[in-house]
Amino acid sequence: MYIRKSIVIALIGWAAMAPQSSVHAQVTPTKTNSIAGGELVGRWDLTVLENGKERASWLEIEISGVKTLVGRFVASGGSARPVAKVLLNGNKFSFAIPPQWESSEKDMVLEGEPTAEGIKGVIHSSMGKDLSFTGVRAPMLTEKKKIHWGKPIRLFNGKDLTGWTTDRENNQWIVQNGELISPHSGANIITKEKFRDFKLHIEFKYKKNSNSGVYLRGRYETQILDSDPTEHPGSHLFGGIYGFLVPSEMAAIGPDQWQSYDITLVGRMVTVVANGKTIICNQEIPGITGGALDSKEGEPGPIYLQGDHGPVSFRNIVITPGE
Repeated sequence: MYIRKSIVIALIGWAAMAPQSSVHAQVTPTKTNSIAGGELVGRWDLTVLENGKERASWLEIEISGVKTLVGRFVASGGSARPVAKVLLNGNKFSFAIPPQWESSEKDMVLEGEPTAEGIKGVIHSSMGKDLSFTGVRAPMLTEKKKIHWGKPIRLFNGKDLTGWTTDRENNQWIVQNGELISPHSGANIITKEKFRDFKLHIEFKYKKNSNSGVYLRGRYETQILDSDPTEHPGSHLFGGIYGFLVPSEMAAIGPDQWQSYDITLVGRMVTVVANGKTIICNQEIPGITGGALDSKEGEPGPIYLQGDHGPVSFRNIVITPGE
């Protein structure tokens, strides 16, 4: 009894002498309306004006702890980049992120402010350009619904480019022996028809060190890359939703061999089966990936195949729309 009492007294004394910690465990969620800049929290579909053309971009802002705002940003190219801290100055906000694929060493800086419609501002690019942008809240796309699958549609007829268009004039795509082939880097190819929810089967073959992608609704890239079958999976490697979702395993077989994706997209939820293996199972795609045709996530979009990163071939492209 004496020993136990001594222990209790010692613990009480230690607690009294111990300095008060500045770190507090979070018991309840921090409410966005209780902190400065809380109206910015959420996901934003951005439209950037660059050289007279609209480019797609994306921003996510969230609360870290009890008051700090952090996030992720997707430019018109590249993948999602972390935003370490969003700075506030009155009703305006800003942040800086280091270059990714840009050749410059200069940080990109985004400055914005809320508007009645969403947000607006200027992106000071790493390359020294000032690009204006507007943004609206991204749709949730999580409504519960029972999908009725319609009749499969063969997007590529194996004979010509009927039903397809390209995003630039230097169209290098050809059809040979029932294959849709990009023999070298050039234009991306896009279906004229648009889709919302669907199941997509597509077969592809790439050359050594080549790179391509299948864009779902023209906004979310499923990466095709000559990843070594022994590599650890990553969101930038074979089978990943570029910069966002990491496959559960590396399912790549290697160059110069026919491989396949079976992709189901309903709302934001995606399942990817690569070469017969389920590598992403009903996971949410947070936002658009670099290279998206637009940021209008609530609308249907085309299937678009990347042809600007090296030789690649496709065949047996079949989509089953959801109704």
